[in-house]
Amino acid sequence: METRLKTGTTTVGIVCKDGVVLAADKRATAGTMIVDKRAEKVHILSDNFAATIAGSVSEAQLLIKLIRAELKLKEVRTNKAPSAKEAANLLGGMLYSSLRRPSMFPSVAHFLLGGKDTEGVHLYDLFPDGSVTKIRDYISSGSGSVFAYGVLETHYNKEMSCQDGVKLAVKAVNTAMNRDSASGNGIEVVVVDAAKIRSVLSKEAEVTL
Repeated sequence: METRLKTGTTTVGIVCKDGVVLAADKRATAGTMIVDKRAEKVHILSDNFAATIAGSVSEAQLLIKLIRAELKLKEVRTNKAPSAKEAANLLGGMLYSSLRRPSMFPSVAHFLLGGKDTEGVHLYDLFPDGSVTKIRDYISSGSGSVFAYGVLETHYNKEMSCQDGVKLAVKAVNTAMNRDSASGNGIEVVVVDAAKIRSVLSKEAEVTL
């Protein structure tokens, strides 16, 4: 997550046989300067949805607030929880409108959305241009994604459990942190399964002098 246009972070989403794993590092940067070592990049949006963020900090934070409110409003209006597809399309529409809004300070945000509904657990890639893509295996975003993909390509198994998915997500993000200067300072992991959404890891990197 970065305060300028370039996306400096590593986020990972993994589809497991019993749920979805979302993970990210904790470093926020402005160019080459580290501005936050405890940035929150995996957000629980409701009882049914969670998302990772990458890109412009202000844009991502605003959209997180808006999607939380819109999901709650949709539930109140329809008297039922939104489906994962509805939530993804709602956020995709926000991204589409945001990117095309005239501004002196252009900004972009990239989301990975994990959610559960009556049909199961789902993972979506919400690209900054507003496109919505359902992910059936794994996805990574940010400047460290090229390193994370190497781990995911090598070790992913569609029959893996969420427990194994967490280990793989940590390995992928940790690999990116070791090679990408815009990623680092810890790892945060959230699991979305049929029962609930829960944070399973929030660890800051140890600093040695």
